[in-house]
Amino acid sequence: MTVVLALAAALLFALGNVLQQRVAMRFPDRLAHSTLFLVRLAREPVWLAGTAVILLGFVFHAGALASGQIVVVQPILALTLVLALPLGRRLSAQRIERRDAVAAVVVTLALAAFLVISDPAEGIDDPAAGAWIAAAAAALVPAALLTAAGLHGRPAIKAALVGTAAGVIFGLHGALVKGMVGEFDNGVLGPLESWELYAVLVGAVVGMTIGQISLQAGDLPPAIATQSIATPIVGVALGVTLFEEAIHDTDTGVVLSLLSLAVMLAGTAALALRRDGDRAGS
Repeated sequence: MTVVLALAAALLFALGNVLQQRVAMRFPDRLAHSTLFLVRLAREPVWLAGTAVILLGFVFHAGALASGQIVVVQPILALTLVLALPLGRRLSAQRIERRDAVAAVVVTLALAAFLVISDPAEGIDDPAAGAWIAAAAAALVPAALLTAAGLHGRPAIKAALVGTAAGVIFGLHGALVKGMVGEFDNGVLGPLESWELYAVLVGAVVGMTIGQISLQAGDLPPAIATQSIATPIVGVALGVTLFEEAIHDTDTGVVLSLLSLAVMLAGTAALALRRDGDRAGS
């Protein structure tokens, strides 16, 4: 059930991102870099439809995290990239090169290998406050630096750097969701009494804002590729360090699992390093 819910979330995230990009790429950098960007986007029906699809994806994502470990759920979200490529070609006239298709296949096979090889074990449900603070700092500082560095870069560089920042935020966001759903053990209203719920809401807004800036660059594969790989990398790291989950119970299994994740990184990097001349409509 965990894998099915995570796959559904990846599909919904892919469709939502493509719909949002159709709108976001029409806006100039001047508006995209302002605090009013989301307000302006919210006036567009297609963007709102994409947002609704993504919110539904968050529901499936939360369900997957409630039933399984972060170290399993977050890597599956890398399929957002694979699913977004054909959707982007059909819905927003993105040009998909043969290299893109090959990289997508590599990511898919590497993910499959990871799911087969890994043998995750449950960790703790309630990390200490100090651990949360350290995790937040480790994610937010690099995300801020990547966003600042990417704002004035060329379209493909901007999409890649800001997309990575969004992925880091959503990796942290996944950990917060995991912490929030754990509060249901205290009753249906348990999350309302926890700080994680409100951190999840803030994280969603911040992540979505940064994600829209990467999509506005107009180059779909680098934006989603970097986000799709940063999210599972941060997610796995937080699953192991924050929630004390185990990827495998043997050293060999851990090495092979991490090798599979590294191959996923190579496949997404091939997409993230596309030339500006590969952009749709060029």
